[in-house]
Amino acid sequence: MPNVPLSRALLGEFIATAMLLIAVVGSGIAAERLAGGNIAIALLANAIATGGALYALIVTFAPISGAHMNPIVTLAAALLDGFPWRRVAPYVAIQIAAAVCGVAVAHAMFDLPLVQASTHVRTGLGQWIGEAVATAGLLVVIWGSTRHGVTTTAAAVALYITGAYWFTSSTSFANPAVTIARSLTDTFAGIAPGNVAGFIAAQAVGAALALVLIRATGLDRRAAP
Repeated sequence: MPNVPLSRALLGEFIATAMLLIAVVGSGIAAERLAGGNIAIALLANAIATGGALYALIVTFAPISGAHMNPIVTLAAALLDGFPWRRVAPYVAIQIAAAVCGVAVAHAMFDLPLVQASTHVRTGLGQWIGEAVATAGLLVVIWGSTRHGVTTTAAAVALYITGAYWFTSSTSFANPAVTIARSLTDTFAGIAPGNVAGFIAAQAVGAALALVLIRATGLDRRAAP
C-alpha cells in the first residue's frame, strides 16, 4: 500500500505469507496423518484449510500490505494498478523469505526437521498447463473482484484456490514464493526441487495470459465498471 510505510508493509507481507505457508504445509501434514492413506480426503482437508486461511489473511493484511503473498500478484499490481516499482523487489524478497520461514514453523509444530528436500515429483506438460491455468485464473479473479471491496476479494480468492486445488492437475500452487518454499518440505504439500523451475515458468506464462485477459475485458481497477 503506497501510503503505508515500507517497513510496516513488509512486516505485514512477511506475517501474511509466513502464515499462508504454515496453513498450506501444516494442514497437509495433519491431513496426511489423519486421512489413513486416503489421498482424496487429505487433499480436501488441505484445500479447505488453505482457503480458510487465505480469506482471513487477506481481510487482515490487505489494509497494511495489500496481502499479495505472491510475487506474481505484486508484479501484476505494479503493471496494472500503479503499485510502486521501488517496492516490488523488497516485496518479492520478503515473500520468499517468509514462505521459507513458514515451512520451517510448520515443520517445528509437527516435530519434523525444519528444512527437508522434497521428493514429491510434480512435472510434465499436464501439470505445467495446470499451473498456467491456476495462475491466470487467480489474477483474473483478483482483478475482477477488487472493485467490490476487500471482503469480496478475500472470499473470491479463497473460494477460487479451494476449487483450483481440485480442478487443476498441479493442485494450484500459482505462486513462485510458495513453490520455492514447498520444495523444502518432504510432506504432502512438497515439490521436488528439480521441478520448481518448470512450475515457475508455467506460472509466468499464466500471468502473461492473465494480464492480456484483464486488459482486454476491462477487469483492471482503472477501467470503468
